Amino acid sequence: MPKPMEADRDRPSIGGQLAELAGGVMSPVEIIDDAIRVARNCQAEVNAFAEIDEVGARDAASRAERRYREGQARPLEGIAVAVKDMIDTGGVSTRYGSIAYMDHVPGTDAEVVRTLKDNGAIVVGKTTTHEFAWGVTTSSKAFGDTLNPHDHSRIPGGSSGGMAAAVAYGAVRAGLGTDTGGSVRIPAALCGVVGFKPTYGRLPLGGVFPLAISLDHVGVLGQTVDDVAHVCRPLGIDSDTGRSPRRKRIGVFRQFGKVPLASGVAESFDMACASLRSEHDLVELDGAGLFAQCFTSFAGIVLSEGGAAHFRRHDLAFITAHYGLETASRLQLAAAVGLAQYANWQQNRRLFTEDIERVIAQFDALITPTCPCVAPRIGAEEVTIGRWHGSIREALMTYTAPFNLAGLPAISLPIQVSGKDGLPVGLQIVAKRGCDEDLLAAAIEIEHFIAPGVRVSPDSGSKEGS
Repeated sequence: MPKPMEADRDRPSIGGQLAELAGGVMSPVEIIDDAIRVARNCQAEVNAFAEIDEVGARDAASRAERRYREGQARPLEGIAVAVKDMIDTGGVSTRYGSIAYMDHVPGTDAEVVRTLKDNGAIVVGKTTTHEFAWGVTTSSKAFGDTLNPHDHSRIPGGSSGGMAAAVAYGAVRAGLGTDTGGSVRIPAALCGVVGFKPTYGRLPLGGVFPLAISLDHVGVLGQTVDDVAHVCRPLGIDSDTGRSPRRKRIGVFRQFGKVPLASGVAESFDMACASLRSEHDLVELDGAGLFAQCFTSFAGIVLSEGGAAHFRRHDLAFITAHYGLETASRLQLAAAVGLAQYANWQQNRRLFTEDIERVIAQFDALITPTCPCVAPRIGAEEVTIGRWHGSIREALMTYTAPFNLAGLPAISLPIQVSGKDGLPVGLQIVAKRGCDEDLLAAAIEIEHFIAPGVRVSPDSGSKEGS
């Protein structure tokens, strides 16, 4: 059963907090004290934080109060955020989810962190990650498993599982993650929050530990699209979320290749589509052939580029001795990959990118399920969906990894849950390359129709408040 969380309290959105801060209704010190208190509870209950920077956050809150008094508040002044432990934070421990970096404290912030701080955001802590972001469960023998806030027997997804769990729990309204094959969108879907991956290269990767350099993205997670949009504005993605809605032509991929949807996910996705049909033109598309080679090509590129990233830093003896078994085993496989194989995977990627861009050119956006199932149980290595059986990694990444291959912007939104277990389900929206602002604006509009709490009849497409 879903567990009560701090997020269930009536807390203002980031926009609401900024208004209250500007009006003197609340202070940055109050916001940060509350965020630290909830982060401690979140760490104790679901292990979502790798580090809580109480001293640094409180010092920053005092400086933010002074700025408000002096009329010099910046766009995110006094707002609490968190940062995935793959992203450097100057003076604050950054372990990349690995005991190999147990004592690592970067001297400087990553570019994205520095930009948020320069705009007044306050980092309250670092959130947990799968070791070196190379996994979808955010499980760790060294640091303990991160738990799904809705059901502690299940994973939060990964590799930004700690960030999704922290947002779902209510420790922060938003924060930074990374996404190489779905690592922002997957945990967002499984934890019932919003996860946004911009166009490849839109946000700088300086100070982010690489997994696969041609696939890595910095992303943003939040409780709502508006929270995500507030964090994105100082990062240079300034969406006009107040624009007038218009009828859109939306392509719908209900299934990718051989991985089907679990019954509850299928029903929730169909309900969301039914709701959207009342306002937009939805066109069903066949993804059987289009996505057939995506996961294989994606996995091969990650293996090759992940190997290059780590072997540049350490030899195999060090890796075997200091890395977790899962990561070390993958790097042993990476050592045997030939350049011809890598070239073939990249060629498959180029062909897919050309195909998907031809498809999306006909639409304002594409929508898909984010994941084909709800959060699997902790310890599960394989997933069975209908007659399909495969690894948990393939199951959770099949619907997200293609858009890392193509570098297209994508966002996952929580949708009304129909399954009896009540666990979160996500809907993914994909836009044309470079159209990040349009995607966020569309997502705010679509969120209104599909958000949990809106009841929909699959037959009629009618909506009513729950």
